[in-house]
Amino acid sequence: MSETTLTRIHGAVTWFEIGTPDPDVARRFYGELFGWSFELQGPYSIVSTGQDHQLPGGIQDTRTTPDGTPSTYAVPCVQVADVADTCRRVEELGGRILVPATSTPIGLVYAHVVDPSGGHVGIWTPPPEG
Repeated sequence: MSETTLTRIHGAVTWFEIGTPDPDVARRFYGELFGWSFELQGPYSIVSTGQDHQLPGGIQDTRTTPDGTPSTYAVPCVQVADVADTCRRVEELGGRILVPATSTPIGLVYAHVVDPSGGHVGIWTPPPEG
């Protein structure tokens, strides 16, 4: 994720992510269907949905993700102050953790959780400033 696209808004849906074991097919599909463009960053593709669109997102190559990550998904990602603490709260409230708190090379931390009704949501914290 490009550091210039990251904002710090606790509790807001500030990102979306599409996971797939075939990101080339996903990029072609969404590019042709919606006119999206992509910036490749290793196994990740930053999505641009258009000049006037405010919600950034990405396509994750799930062949490179931690165990427990579903091979395909499309999830809203909610920004939180502390991913590990939020994972603890998810379990306290009856949810479960699909992918525990995971740090990326740039310092971004994320997890995938499931609410008690079965809804899949991503949670994340941007890398430290500076």
